[in-house]
Amino acid sequence: MSVHLPPLPPTPADGYQPAGRSIAATIAEEHQQLLSLTRRLVEPGPDPAHGREILVAALSRHLSAEEQYLLPAVRQALADADSPVGEVLAGDAALLMALRGLTDDRLAMVARLLEAHVVAVDALVQQLCDAATEEELIRLGNRLEIAEEAAPTRPHPGMPHTPPWNRIVEPAVGLVDKFRDAVTGRHTQLSELAEPPQR
Repeated sequence: MSVHLPPLPPTPADGYQPAGRSIAATIAEEHQQLLSLTRRLVEPGPDPAHGREILVAALSRHLSAEEQYLLPAVRQALADADSPVGEVLAGDAALLMALRGLTDDRLAMVARLLEAHVVAVDALVQQLCDAATEEELIRLGNRLEIAEEAAPTRPHPGMPHTPPWNRIVEPAVGLVDKFRDAVTGRHTQLSELAEPPQR
């Protein structure tokens, strides 16, 4: 079954392979990095500098991009995907709520919610990989990365979480978030940690 993508320029027919990484590789790497950072924040000992604000920003961007491109692709490609996708969206909403004003006493809950998110999404990604072509997976990966660049860096649980509205609203909110980040000097990138999570 083919994954429907919004219109793109036509591609050459014979053995064409688009540049970029597959959505599966990108999501797997991000999940590992987010889990690693969350564990570091939960474990006893000094927290990495700016760890909480970087976790909030990185996880907010990650969830936004998945909701814009991964979950709609899963719904398109897989029969009976509405229920598992709905469960992921409900878990994402709970995760975004937990990230708002994140404090030490909520880190363990965020870690549990993130682990559940990773298990549920990884299962959907595996099924998507079985249904889609490598070209489709790479093109989805490229869109995911572009969406993350424009995504909000703060949790906004009240925003729409399904297309087309999230693809319209979230980049605008992301622009406001990035302005606020620049004004306040907030750290938002995993690369800003002294010891970034391993890839």
